Amino acid sequence: MDPAPFYIFDEIDANLDAAHRSSLAQALSPPLPQRHPNPSPTPTMIERQASRVNEESGDPEPTQRVTLEAHALVFITTTFRPELIHTGDKFYGVTHRNKASTIKSISKADALRIISEDQNRQRQHA
Repeated sequence: MDPAPFYIFDEIDANLDAAHRSSLAQALSPPLPQRHPNPSPTPTMIERQASRVNEESGDPEPTQRVTLEAHALVFITTTFRPELIHTGDKFYGVTHRNKASTIKSISKADALRIISEDQNRQRQHA
């Protein structure tokens, strides 16, 4: 069984507290050396999925295969919380005007700023 080329999670973190949102973000993070200098003994979701592919294909070099397969998996998430932003590598802003949506690539700093502004607006109206 081949893994899906991408997975979409729409506000999967909406009802989680900060600690659980951070755990989710780590689980969805690719196992890149610069992101995880001290690898966790608990495999990430990507590593587990790649391991399943290795077992099914009978690959004799699972470690090398996990790295290759891990980069092939893509997680697309929508969020209004900062934890998933901190572990992401591409960000898009969506605006709605005159019954039309516009999507544009934004920086991590812009994504965090937008989330912070949204949280401040919600606090003011509460």
